[in-house]
Amino acid sequence: MKVSTACAPLSLVASNGRRRPGPPALVLVAHGSRDPRALDTVRALMDRVRLLRPALPVHLGHIELNEPLLPDTLATLGDAPAVLVPLLLARGYHVKQDIPEMAAASAARTRLAAPLGPHPLLAQALHARLVEAGWPAGMDEATRRTSAVVLAAAGSRDPDAATDTHHTARLLAARLGVPVLPAYASAATPTVAEALRALAARGRHRVAVASCFTAPGRFATQCAAQAPWIASAPLGAHPSMARLVLSRYDQSLAAPVRTAA
Repeated sequence: MKVSTACAPLSLVASNGRRRPGPPALVLVAHGSRDPRALDTVRALMDRVRLLRPALPVHLGHIELNEPLLPDTLATLGDAPAVLVPLLLARGYHVKQDIPEMAAASAARTRLAAPLGPHPLLAQALHARLVEAGWPAGMDEATRRTSAVVLAAAGSRDPDAATDTHHTARLLAARLGVPVLPAYASAATPTVAEALRALAARGRHRVAVASCFTAPGRFATQCAAQAPWIASAPLGAHPSMARLVLSRYDQSLAAPVRTAA
């Protein structure tokens, strides 16, 4: 039977009987939030990752607002190897500047993985959250012609972030068979309200808001409140998110060395 590499334990004993070095640690890098639900959500995701890969040491560090902060987490690792997996859904300032600078100031030997989006597993999780919120499993053609989705994301001034979010929107649209229009809570346009008006002008009045946020927080709450129909929950500890985290970890280790410094 073929075993998924995302779930297979890593052997720590070599063929000669000597103990091998353990795998590099996986450090989940969360943004941080004043909403207490965010920390609970990230910890639940961390627990799910640990269940999938029991032999892998998994740690958590925040960019701001919550403890442990990423520099403190890296300090506990000393000079050990680690892969930093941002729990962010697109490229932007945090991925390009904040996380590499924090890593460079530590003694840990780090690799920086790609953010979680865009990726088919992210689209899968978004789809599942919409279904949980009430998106119909089947849709007749007349209903499909009046339906759409606004993909609500945090927003960034970095054009790469918009590129990634648009890619995620295309992946989700391919799964749903309806238009998916990206919108942003801050720093970019269109806003959710503007996206809803644009879709209404195209005859799309049955519109869901897909929450493209890892965890609950102010932006996710504000975007969901504008939904004219249904709004999905943040992605949280959905099983596809845990698999995606491990996929980014594995991809980083398989790639040529790309240090966070």
